[in-house]
Amino acid sequence: MSSTVELTKENFDQTVTDNEFVLIDFWAAWCGPCRQFAPVYEKAAEDNPDLVFGKVDTEAQPELAAAFGIQSIPTLMIVRDQVAIFAQPGALPEAALTDVIGQARKLDMDEVRKQIAAQQAESGSAE
Repeated sequence: MSSTVELTKENFDQTVTDNEFVLIDFWAAWCGPCRQFAPVYEKAAEDNPDLVFGKVDTEAQPELAAAFGIQSIPTLMIVRDQVAIFAQPGALPEAALTDVIGQARKLDMDEVRKQIAAQQAESGSAE
């Protein structure tokens, strides 16, 4: 049984809202690097059962890919507390994926929210 969740425009918002930590793999069946990354992603999902691992088929869900500005696949995105804290195109090797997950787990989300608020305040006052 797969430990990843197929994300669609119907369940995406709910999944991200209901879960504190969601990893998202934007992929397509025709994409060679996506197929190479899939077993690495599945293994990470098995190794981190406390996290939600989602997959977005960019062919079946073009609106989601467009909403996040996905221009190359595979792209890995990590959302914590409804904030996208990581997005990177390319198939990560297992060690790099493990490292990224570890770093994302250690992030102080209060600090991240403060930085976002500060950036929004700056961009708001620049207009």
